[in-house]
Amino acid sequence: MITVWIYTLASVFTISLFSLVGIVTLLFRKTDLKQVLIYFVSFSAGSLLGDAFLHLLPEAVEKAGSVFRLSTSLFVLCGVVIYFSVEKFIRWRHCHIPPTEEHPHPFSLMVLFGGAVHNFIDGLIIGASYMVSIPIGFATTMAVVFHEIPQEVGDFGSLLHGGFSKAKALFFNFLSGLSALLGAVIILILGSYVEGVTSFLVPFTAGGFIYIASSDLIPELHREVKITKSLIQLAFFILGVLGMLALSFIGE
Repeated sequence: MITVWIYTLASVFTISLFSLVGIVTLLFRKTDLKQVLIYFVSFSAGSLLGDAFLHLLPEAVEKAGSVFRLSTSLFVLCGVVIYFSVEKFIRWRHCHIPPTEEHPHPFSLMVLFGGAVHNFIDGLIIGASYMVSIPIGFATTMAVVFHEIPQEVGDFGSLLHGGFSKAKALFFNFLSGLSALLGAVIILILGSYVEGVTSFLVPFTAGGFIYIASSDLIPELHREVKITKSLIQLAFFILGVLGMLALSFIGE
């Protein structure tokens, strides 16, 4: 169990550091950054779906057995519903007052809150994944990392647009990222006292990953209609899936 704690806390702390990736965006022009990030989005979508279908769902079904497959499906749907609800809650609010440091737009505060909730859930699912096995925990961590890069860049840009200074945007975004540590600690403690907690969280995680990839990332990719760029997106998407497949063989 000590090994699980070490791997989990190291993973979520590393992911929290990705909240500082926004500072890199200052080195690029907005148009150049957008062109690069869209391929990260493609890779992220493939990684999330690959982790869900190649690691999490097979593990959930194996643990549940044929008698409990209905409950496993319900847990997957629960993940979809919860992520849908969280996303609905954190959608930007409109404000007619121009954003300044003294008056950041409400949507910026919602971005911070939504990011904290999202990272808290990331901590839960990474901890639960490591409780199943180290390889599955590592695969889930990698899927989260690839998803965090475009998300954190977007959050950083949103905070700047909403009136935060660069320093404040980085600081508060990092605090938001640290909520993953809280989620990880809670699930590891619960796992010691509540039997079968991973039987819910593993399929729940799969549902969340499927929702993020299908409703957030893939629609963003469909904005690009040029054949060449679309083919490059497809290549990165497949690379994300293949990366998760390779981790499956490593774990055996």
